[in-house]
Amino acid sequence: MFIIKTRAATWAAAAGFATLLLAFASPLSLAQAALGNVALTISPVAGNVYMIQRPGGGGNIGALIGDDGVLLVDSLFAPMTDALVSAVAEVTEQPIKFLINTHIHIDHVGGNANLAEKGVLIFSHENTRKRFFDERGRFPRNGGTFVPQEPESARPVVTFNEQMTVHVNGEDVQVLFAPPAHTDGDAFVYFPSADVLHLGDVYRTTSYPIIDRYNGGTLRGTLAALDKAIDLAGPATKIIPGHGLEIMRRADLIEFRDMVLTIEANVLALIREEKKLAEVMEARPTAEFDAKWTNDPGWGVDDFVPVVYYELGGSGRLQDR
Repeated sequence: MFIIKTRAATWAAAAGFATLLLAFASPLSLAQAALGNVALTISPVAGNVYMIQRPGGGGNIGALIGDDGVLLVDSLFAPMTDALVSAVAEVTEQPIKFLINTHIHIDHVGGNANLAEKGVLIFSHENTRKRFFDERGRFPRNGGTFVPQEPESARPVVTFNEQMTVHVNGEDVQVLFAPPAHTDGDAFVYFPSADVLHLGDVYRTTSYPIIDRYNGGTLRGTLAALDKAIDLAGPATKIIPGHGLEIMRRADLIEFRDMVLTIEANVLALIREEKKLAEVMEARPTAEFDAKWTNDPGWGVDDFVPVVYYELGGSGRLQDR
């Protein structure tokens, strides 16, 4: 039996495919062709919740298995849909019926249209659905890359404001809006019976926080979202990061939050010393953490520190940057 209980839920129609024109192809979209051959792995987390992983921690999917059909958290890139379906088939004969998007980025929503074609019902926060109407999407890594608009059929058809509960497979799946952190449409997904929390890309173990200002992300919201996640998690809660190799715990989340707080304090101290961005970068306010948190070649110190600097009030003319 499947029931939805939502606060301020909105139903919207979704139909038809839009063609992705070659004229709008970007290096990122062209690179997706190679992803069709990527093997995915599926492993149990707790209860009926599984994690589906790309190699190297490149993106983690949550999967709730049961007689009502499979519920997925995120859909990876479009060329990976067959591998995603195959991974699910390793543990159940039930079809994928439900999909929750944690945010708008193409490595988490790229498979939406393919799954919608199979009859999958897609959920997201209202702000995430609105991003599907942008003429182009934007991916924050590697200095920022524009990608073609997702097809109409990829759009979520159920949205929520603050929280939503999906009653499926014996779980009261809680979908919770996070403060604007990675984007302005971030959602946490909590499986209370299994005590598993999927945090999307608000929490990742492969890099410093990716704060996508273009899509509404903020440093202040990142810290507030991490605080919210810490409050949600108990000492035994198993946490699925949006990117990373392992299941994490509340203590790991606290360490991550404290690292961000320390860097924030370091940068703010330099701003109060009237340092411009170039001087802040030279001072290496992240130095004690770089060995652990610069494992993602698409997002590093040169990406993260300027976001922190300007949000904290750092300024300077263009020639000072």
